[in-house]
Amino acid sequence: MKRVTKLALAGSLLAGLTASGAVQAEPVKIGMITTLSTGAGYLGEDVRDGFLLAVKEEGGKLGGVEVEIMVEDDGRKPGIGKQLADRFLKQEKAEIITGVIFSNVSPVVAPLTLKAGAFYISPNSAPSTFAGAKCHEDYFAVAWQNDSLHESAGIYATDLGYKNAYILAPNYQAGKDSLAGFKRYFKGDIAGELYTKLGQTDYAAEIAKIRAAKPEMVFHFLPGGMGINFLKQYSQAGLIKEIPLVVSSVSMDSRILKAVGDIALGVRSSSHWTGDMDNAANKKFMAGFVETYGRTPTVFASQGYDTAKLIASALKATGGKVLADKDGFRAALKAANFDSVRGEFKFNTNNHPINQWFGRIVAKGPDGKPMNKTVKMVSNGLADAYASACPLK
Repeated sequence: MKRVTKLALAGSLLAGLTASGAVQAEPVKIGMITTLSTGAGYLGEDVRDGFLLAVKEEGGKLGGVEVEIMVEDDGRKPGIGKQLADRFLKQEKAEIITGVIFSNVSPVVAPLTLKAGAFYISPNSAPSTFAGAKCHEDYFAVAWQNDSLHESAGIYATDLGYKNAYILAPNYQAGKDSLAGFKRYFKGDIAGELYTKLGQTDYAAEIAKIRAAKPEMVFHFLPGGMGINFLKQYSQAGLIKEIPLVVSSVSMDSRILKAVGDIALGVRSSSHWTGDMDNAANKKFMAGFVETYGRTPTVFASQGYDTAKLIASALKATGGKVLADKDGFRAALKAANFDSVRGEFKFNTNNHPINQWFGRIVAKGPDGKPMNKTVKMVSNGLADAYASACPLK
Protein backbone atom coordinates (compact mmCIF):
# COMPACT_ATOMS: atom_id res chain seq x y z
CA MET A 1 0.00 0.00 0.00
CA LYS A 2 3.00 2.30 0.33
CA ARG A 3 3.20 2.87 -3.42
CA VAL A 4 -0.54 3.50 -3.69
CA THR A 5 -0.46 6.08 -0.90
CA LYS A 6 2.27 7.99 -2.71
CA LEU A 7 0.29 7.94 -5.94
CA ALA A 8 -2.82 9.27 -4.25
CA LEU A 9 -0.74 12.03 -2.73
CA ALA A 10 0.74 12.81 -6.13
CA GLY A 11 -2.77 13.23 -7.51
CA SER A 12 -3.63 15.60 -4.68
CA LEU A 13 -0.47 17.62 -5.30
CA LEU A 14 -1.37 17.92 -8.98
CA ALA A 15 -4.80 19.13 -7.95
CA GLY A 16 -3.23 21.85 -5.86
CA LEU A 17 -1.43 23.41 -8.82
CA THR A 18 -3.34 26.41 -10.17
CA ALA A 19 -3.07 28.70 -13.15
CA SER A 20 -4.15 32.32 -13.29
CA GLY A 21 -7.88 32.97 -13.20
CA ALA A 22 -10.79 32.11 -10.94
CA VAL A 23 -10.23 29.44 -8.30
CA GLN A 24 -12.91 27.05 -7.10
CA ALA A 25 -13.62 26.82 -3.38
CA GLU A 26 -13.58 23.02 -3.66
CA PRO A 27 -11.95 20.90 -6.37
CA VAL A 28 -13.95 18.30 -8.27
CA LYS A 29 -13.11 14.96 -6.67
CA ILE A 30 -12.37 12.07 -9.00
CA GLY A 31 -11.86 8.59 -7.55
CA MET A 32 -9.60 6.32 -9.58
CA ILE A 33 -9.95 2.64 -8.75
CA THR A 34 -7.48 0.71 -10.87
CA THR A 35 -5.14 -2.30 -10.89
CA LEU A 36 -1.62 -1.38 -9.80
CA SER A 37 -0.45 -4.77 -8.49
CA THR A 38 -0.44 -8.41 -9.71
CA GLY A 39 1.00 -9.35 -13.11
CA ALA A 40 -1.43 -6.89 -14.67
CA GLY A 41 -0.31 -3.93 -12.58
CA TYR A 42 1.19 -2.03 -15.49
CA LEU A 43 -2.27 -1.76 -17.10
CA GLY A 44 -3.49 0.40 -14.23
CA GLU A 45 -0.19 2.26 -14.04
CA ASP A 46 -0.53 3.32 -17.65
CA VAL A 47 -4.19 4.33 -17.29
CA ARG A 48 -3.24 6.36 -14.22
CA ASP A 49 -0.18 7.95 -15.83
CA GLY A 50 -2.02 8.79 -19.05
CA PHE A 51 -4.79 10.43 -17.03
CA LEU A 52 -2.38 12.38 -14.82
CA LEU A 53 -0.44 13.54 -17.88
CA ALA A 54 -3.57 15.33 -19.07
CA VAL A 55 -3.94 16.91 -15.62
CA LYS A 56 -0.28 17.95 -15.67
CA GLU A 57 -0.73 19.63 -19.04
CA GLU A 58 -3.28 21.94 -17.45
CA GLY A 59 -1.21 22.64 -14.36
CA GLY A 60 -3.35 20.50 -12.08
CA LYS A 61 -6.71 21.21 -13.70
CA LEU A 62 -9.06 19.66 -16.22
CA GLY A 63 -11.04 21.96 -18.47
CA GLY A 64 -9.75 24.90 -16.45
CA VAL A 65 -11.31 23.43 -13.30
CA GLU A 66 -9.39 22.39 -10.20
CA VAL A 67 -9.54 18.65 -9.62
CA GLU A 68 -8.44 16.23 -6.91
CA ILE A 69 -7.44 12.80 -8.21
CA MET A 70 -7.59 10.01 -5.62
CA VAL A 71 -5.81 6.84 -6.82
CA GLU A 72 -6.06 3.40 -5.22
CA ASP A 73 -5.19 -0.19 -6.16
CA ASP A 74 -8.01 -2.74 -6.42
CA GLY A 75 -5.59 -5.68 -6.69
CA ARG A 76 -7.87 -7.07 -9.43
CA LYS A 77 -10.28 -8.09 -6.64
CA PRO A 78 -14.00 -7.15 -6.67
CA GLY A 79 -14.14 -6.98 -2.86
CA ILE A 80 -11.39 -4.39 -2.70
CA GLY A 81 -13.03 -2.47 -5.54
CA LYS A 82 -16.25 -2.34 -3.54
CA GLN A 83 -14.48 -1.07 -0.42
CA LEU A 84 -12.72 1.66 -2.38
CA ALA A 85 -15.91 2.72 -4.16
CA ASP A 86 -17.76 2.95 -0.84
CA ARG A 87 -15.00 5.13 0.62
CA PHE A 88 -14.66 7.39 -2.39
CA LEU A 89 -18.41 7.90 -2.75
CA LYS A 90 -19.51 8.08 0.88
CA GLN A 91 -16.53 9.56 2.71
CA GLU A 92 -14.62 11.48 0.04
CA LYS A 93 -17.77 12.57 -1.85
CA ALA A 94 -16.29 11.77 -5.25
CA GLU A 95 -18.48 12.95 -8.12
CA ILE A 96 -16.75 10.82 -10.77
CA ILE A 97 -15.38 7.28 -10.54
CA THR A 98 -12.94 6.03 -13.16
CA GLY A 99 -9.91 3.78 -13.66
CA VAL A 100 -11.30 0.25 -13.53
CA ILE A 101 -9.32 -2.18 -15.69
CA PHE A 102 -10.92 -5.58 -15.18
CA SER A 103 -14.46 -6.74 -15.86
CA ASN A 104 -14.69 -8.73 -12.64
CA VAL A 105 -14.34 -5.42 -10.74
CA SER A 106 -16.50 -3.09 -12.86
CA PRO A 107 -19.76 -5.04 -12.28
CA VAL A 108 -19.31 -4.24 -8.59
CA VAL A 109 -17.98 -0.68 -8.76
CA ALA A 110 -20.23 0.66 -11.53
CA PRO A 111 -23.60 -0.12 -9.88
CA LEU A 112 -22.42 1.35 -6.57
CA THR A 113 -21.36 4.52 -8.35
CA LEU A 114 -24.60 4.89 -10.29
CA LYS A 115 -26.73 4.15 -7.23
CA ALA A 116 -24.89 6.92 -5.38
CA GLY A 117 -25.81 9.34 -8.19
CA ALA A 118 -22.23 9.84 -9.39
CA PHE A 119 -20.81 9.43 -12.90
CA TYR A 120 -18.98 6.24 -13.88
CA ILE A 121 -16.50 6.84 -16.74
CA SER A 122 -14.49 3.77 -17.73
CA PRO A 123 -11.07 4.03 -19.41
CA ASN A 124 -11.00 0.30 -20.15
CA SER A 125 -13.45 -2.30 -18.82
CA ALA A 126 -16.77 -2.27 -20.68
CA PRO A 127 -18.62 -5.58 -20.22
CA SER A 128 -21.70 -6.39 -22.26
CA THR A 129 -23.79 -6.12 -19.07
CA PHE A 130 -23.85 -2.33 -19.28
CA ALA A 131 -24.07 -1.92 -23.05
CA GLY A 132 -27.55 -3.27 -23.78
CA ALA A 133 -30.82 -3.29 -21.87
CA LYS A 134 -29.07 -2.36 -18.60
CA CYS A 135 -27.24 0.66 -20.01
CA HIS A 136 -27.32 3.83 -17.90
CA GLU A 137 -27.28 7.50 -18.77
CA ASP A 138 -24.45 8.19 -16.31
CA TYR A 139 -22.26 5.27 -17.43
CA PHE A 140 -19.71 6.07 -20.15
CA ALA A 141 -17.09 3.77 -21.67
CA VAL A 142 -14.20 5.58 -23.36
CA ALA A 143 -12.17 2.66 -24.75
CA TRP A 144 -14.66 0.28 -26.36
CA GLN A 145 -17.38 -2.23 -25.56
CA ASN A 146 -15.53 -5.41 -24.62
CA ASP A 147 -16.82 -7.49 -27.52
CA SER A 148 -16.00 -4.90 -30.18
CA LEU A 149 -12.28 -4.91 -29.33
CA HIS A 150 -12.16 -8.59 -30.26
CA GLU A 151 -14.68 -8.36 -33.07
CA SER A 152 -12.05 -6.29 -34.83
CA ALA A 153 -9.56 -9.15 -34.45
CA GLY A 154 -12.14 -11.50 -36.00
CA ILE A 155 -12.51 -9.14 -38.96
CA TYR A 156 -8.73 -8.87 -39.35
CA ALA A 157 -8.22 -12.65 -39.16
CA THR A 158 -10.87 -13.13 -41.82
CA ASP A 159 -9.24 -10.49 -44.03
CA LEU A 160 -5.95 -12.34 -43.68
CA GLY A 161 -7.59 -15.43 -45.14
CA TYR A 162 -7.61 -17.78 -42.16
CA LYS A 163 -10.24 -20.52 -42.35
CA ASN A 164 -10.08 -21.87 -38.79
CA ALA A 165 -8.85 -20.67 -35.42
CA TYR A 166 -8.18 -21.93 -31.89
CA ILE A 167 -9.36 -19.39 -29.31
CA LEU A 168 -8.77 -18.94 -25.58
CA ALA A 169 -9.33 -16.39 -22.82
CA PRO A 170 -9.61 -16.17 -19.00
CA ASN A 171 -12.84 -17.42 -17.46
CA TYR A 172 -14.47 -14.13 -16.44
CA GLN A 173 -16.82 -11.62 -18.06
CA ALA A 174 -14.28 -9.89 -20.29
CA GLY A 175 -12.92 -13.26 -21.38
CA LYS A 176 -16.38 -14.45 -22.34
CA ASP A 177 -17.05 -11.18 -24.17
CA SER A 178 -13.74 -11.51 -26.02
CA LEU A 179 -14.47 -14.94 -27.46
CA ALA A 180 -18.06 -14.01 -28.26
CA GLY A 181 -16.79 -10.91 -30.08
CA PHE A 182 -14.15 -12.76 -32.08
CA LYS A 183 -16.60 -15.47 -33.15
CA ARG A 184 -19.21 -12.89 -34.15
CA TYR A 185 -17.08 -11.59 -37.04
CA PHE A 186 -14.63 -14.41 -37.80
CA LYS A 187 -15.95 -16.21 -40.88
CA GLY A 188 -13.93 -19.41 -40.42
CA ASP A 189 -14.41 -22.44 -38.17
CA ILE A 190 -13.42 -22.70 -34.50
CA ALA A 191 -10.94 -25.55 -34.10
CA GLY A 192 -11.06 -25.35 -30.30
CA GLU A 193 -12.15 -23.04 -27.49
CA LEU A 194 -10.67 -22.82 -23.98
CA TYR A 195 -11.19 -20.76 -20.85
CA THR A 196 -8.16 -20.33 -18.59
CA LYS A 197 -7.81 -19.06 -15.04
CA LEU A 198 -7.60 -15.29 -14.57
CA GLY A 199 -3.98 -14.51 -13.72
CA GLN A 200 -2.72 -17.92 -14.92
CA THR A 201 1.01 -18.21 -15.54
CA ASP A 202 1.52 -21.75 -16.91
CA TYR A 203 -0.03 -22.54 -20.30
CA ALA A 204 1.59 -25.90 -21.04
CA ALA A 205 -1.72 -27.79 -21.09
CA GLU A 206 -3.38 -25.23 -23.34
CA ILE A 207 -0.44 -25.17 -25.75
CA ALA A 208 -0.49 -28.97 -25.96
CA LYS A 209 -4.16 -28.85 -26.95
CA ILE A 210 -3.44 -26.21 -29.59
CA ARG A 211 -0.64 -28.37 -31.04
CA ALA A 212 -2.95 -31.37 -31.22
CA ALA A 213 -5.77 -29.39 -32.87
CA LYS A 214 -3.45 -28.04 -35.62
CA PRO A 215 -5.42 -24.83 -36.33
CA GLU A 216 -4.38 -22.30 -38.97
CA MET A 217 -4.10 -19.58 -36.31
CA VAL A 218 -4.65 -18.76 -32.63
CA PHE A 219 -6.61 -15.90 -31.11
CA HIS A 220 -6.25 -15.21 -27.40
CA PHE A 221 -7.26 -12.51 -24.95
CA LEU A 222 -4.43 -12.52 -22.41
CA PRO A 223 -3.46 -9.00 -21.31
CA GLY A 224 -0.55 -8.09 -19.06
CA GLY A 225 1.56 -10.81 -17.49
CA MET A 226 -0.76 -13.51 -18.83
CA GLY A 227 0.08 -12.51 -22.39
CA ILE A 228 3.81 -12.30 -21.65
CA ASN A 229 3.89 -15.80 -20.15
CA PHE A 230 1.78 -17.33 -22.91
CA LEU A 231 3.87 -15.84 -25.71
CA LYS A 232 7.15 -16.97 -24.17
CA GLN A 233 5.87 -20.50 -23.64
CA TYR A 234 4.23 -20.61 -27.09
CA SER A 235 7.57 -19.68 -28.65
CA GLN A 236 9.49 -22.17 -26.52
CA ALA A 237 7.10 -24.88 -27.73
CA GLY A 238 8.06 -24.01 -31.31
CA LEU A 239 4.57 -22.94 -32.36
CA ILE A 240 5.08 -19.22 -32.94
CA LYS A 241 6.23 -19.83 -36.54
CA GLU A 242 3.96 -22.82 -37.20
CA ILE A 243 0.63 -21.43 -35.98
CA PRO A 244 0.43 -17.61 -36.23
CA LEU A 245 -1.28 -15.38 -33.68
CA VAL A 246 -3.93 -12.78 -34.48
CA VAL A 247 -4.98 -10.97 -31.29
CA SER A 248 -6.35 -7.64 -30.11
CA SER A 249 -4.24 -4.71 -28.94
CA VAL A 250 -4.37 -5.46 -25.22
CA SER A 251 -2.66 -8.81 -25.86
CA MET A 252 0.17 -7.23 -27.85
CA ASP A 253 1.00 -3.87 -26.28
CA SER A 254 4.36 -2.13 -25.94
CA ARG A 255 5.07 -3.59 -22.48
CA ILE A 256 4.50 -7.11 -23.75
CA LEU A 257 6.79 -6.38 -26.70
CA LYS A 258 9.49 -5.09 -24.38
CA ALA A 259 9.22 -8.23 -22.25
CA VAL A 260 9.29 -10.81 -25.06
CA GLY A 261 11.45 -9.09 -27.67
CA ASP A 262 11.92 -10.48 -31.17
CA ILE A 263 9.79 -13.58 -30.65
CA ALA A 264 6.76 -11.34 -31.25
CA LEU A 265 7.88 -10.32 -34.74
CA GLY A 266 5.13 -11.03 -37.23
CA VAL A 267 2.31 -11.22 -34.68
CA ARG A 268 -0.83 -9.50 -35.95
CA SER A 269 -3.24 -7.48 -33.81
CA SER A 270 -6.15 -5.10 -34.16
CA SER A 271 -6.50 -1.79 -32.35
CA HIS A 272 -8.36 1.52 -32.29
CA TRP A 273 -5.05 3.25 -31.41
CA THR A 274 -1.37 2.82 -32.17
CA GLY A 275 1.55 5.08 -31.30
CA ASP A 276 2.27 5.78 -34.97
CA MET A 277 -1.11 7.47 -35.59
CA ASP A 278 -0.54 10.71 -37.45
CA ASN A 279 -2.65 13.33 -35.68
CA ALA A 280 -1.71 16.32 -33.53
CA ALA A 281 -3.32 15.04 -30.32
CA ASN A 282 -1.49 11.72 -30.54
CA LYS A 283 1.86 13.32 -31.31
CA LYS A 284 1.48 15.59 -28.27
CA PHE A 285 0.47 12.64 -26.10
CA MET A 286 3.34 10.43 -27.24
CA ALA A 287 5.97 13.13 -26.72
CA GLY A 288 4.56 14.19 -23.37
CA PHE A 289 4.29 10.66 -22.02
CA VAL A 290 7.83 9.70 -22.97
CA GLU A 291 9.20 12.96 -21.58
CA THR A 292 7.27 12.65 -18.31
CA TYR A 293 7.61 8.94 -17.60
CA GLY A 294 10.59 7.81 -19.69
CA ARG A 295 8.79 4.90 -21.35
CA THR A 296 6.64 4.12 -24.38
CA PRO A 297 2.91 4.33 -23.61
CA THR A 298 0.61 1.36 -24.08
CA VAL A 299 -2.95 1.47 -25.40
CA PHE A 300 -4.03 1.69 -21.75
CA ALA A 301 -2.15 4.97 -21.33
CA SER A 302 -3.86 6.36 -24.42
CA GLN A 303 -7.24 5.45 -22.93
CA GLY A 304 -6.41 7.06 -19.58
CA TYR A 305 -5.37 10.23 -21.39
CA ASP A 306 -8.53 10.30 -23.53
CA THR A 307 -10.67 9.73 -20.44
CA ALA A 308 -9.15 12.76 -18.74
CA LYS A 309 -9.60 14.85 -21.89
CA LEU A 310 -13.26 13.81 -22.11
CA ILE A 311 -13.85 14.79 -18.48
CA ALA A 312 -12.01 18.07 -19.11
CA SER A 313 -14.33 18.89 -22.00
CA ALA A 314 -17.41 18.34 -19.82
CA LEU A 315 -16.00 20.32 -16.87
CA LYS A 316 -15.21 23.21 -19.19
CA ALA A 317 -18.74 23.15 -20.60
CA THR A 318 -20.38 23.26 -17.15
CA GLY A 319 -17.90 25.54 -15.41
CA GLY A 320 -16.88 22.74 -13.06
CA LYS A 321 -20.39 21.65 -12.11
CA VAL A 322 -20.84 17.88 -12.11
CA LEU A 323 -23.63 16.69 -9.82
CA ALA A 324 -24.91 20.26 -9.43
CA ASP A 325 -25.64 20.23 -13.19
CA LYS A 326 -25.99 16.54 -14.05
CA ASP A 327 -27.97 17.18 -17.22
CA GLY A 328 -25.41 19.64 -18.52
CA PHE A 329 -22.43 17.51 -17.55
CA ARG A 330 -23.99 14.41 -19.08
CA ALA A 331 -24.78 16.21 -22.32
CA ALA A 332 -21.22 17.52 -22.50
CA LEU A 333 -19.81 14.02 -22.01
CA LYS A 334 -22.07 12.70 -24.74
CA ALA A 335 -20.92 15.46 -27.12
CA ALA A 336 -17.28 14.33 -26.63
CA ASN A 337 -15.93 17.72 -27.70
CA PHE A 338 -12.23 16.94 -27.34
CA ASP A 339 -9.27 15.96 -29.51
CA SER A 340 -8.78 12.22 -29.10
CA VAL A 341 -5.43 10.53 -29.61
CA ARG A 342 -7.21 8.02 -31.86
CA GLY A 343 -8.55 10.75 -34.15
CA GLU A 344 -12.30 10.72 -34.64
CA PHE A 345 -14.26 10.01 -31.45
CA LYS A 346 -18.02 9.68 -30.98
CA PHE A 347 -20.39 7.88 -28.66
CA ASN A 348 -23.16 5.54 -29.73
CA THR A 349 -26.62 5.81 -28.12
CA ASN A 350 -25.49 3.46 -25.32
CA ASN A 351 -22.57 5.73 -24.30
CA HIS A 352 -19.97 3.37 -25.77
CA PRO A 353 -17.71 4.63 -28.59
CA ILE A 354 -18.03 3.80 -32.25
CA ASN A 355 -14.39 3.19 -33.15
CA GLN A 356 -12.33 2.87 -36.25
CA TRP A 357 -10.24 -0.31 -36.08
CA PHE A 358 -6.82 -0.90 -37.59
CA GLY A 359 -4.78 -4.00 -38.40
CA ARG A 360 -1.19 -4.04 -37.12
CA ILE A 361 1.90 -6.22 -37.35
CA VAL A 362 4.91 -6.43 -35.04
CA ALA A 363 8.00 -5.34 -37.00
CA LYS A 364 11.39 -3.79 -36.32
CA GLY A 365 11.19 -0.10 -35.50
CA PRO A 366 13.75 2.60 -36.37
CA ASP A 367 15.71 1.67 -33.24
CA GLY A 368 15.77 -2.01 -34.20
CA LYS A 369 13.33 -2.99 -31.46
CA PRO A 370 9.93 -4.61 -32.09
CA MET A 371 6.98 -2.24 -32.43
CA ASN A 372 3.39 -2.38 -33.62
CA LYS A 373 3.09 -0.91 -37.10
CA THR A 374 -0.28 0.03 -38.56
CA VAL A 375 -0.98 -1.88 -41.76
CA LYS A 376 -4.57 -1.12 -42.77
CA MET A 377 -8.01 -0.10 -41.58
CA VAL A 378 -10.15 -3.16 -40.92
CA SER A 379 -13.37 -1.42 -39.88
CA ASN A 380 -14.49 2.19 -40.25
CA GLY A 381 -17.02 2.75 -37.47
CA LEU A 382 -17.92 -0.53 -35.79
CA ALA A 383 -20.94 -0.21 -33.47
CA ASP A 384 -21.17 -2.80 -30.70
CA ALA A 385 -23.70 -5.62 -30.81
CA TYR A 386 -25.73 -4.46 -27.79
CA ALA A 387 -26.51 -0.81 -28.54
CA SER A 388 -29.87 -1.58 -30.19
CA ALA A 389 -31.14 -3.00 -26.88
CA CYS A 390 -30.21 0.14 -24.93
CA PRO A 391 -33.22 2.46 -24.32
CA LEU A 392 -31.06 5.59 -24.31
CA LYS A 393 -31.27 7.96 -27.28
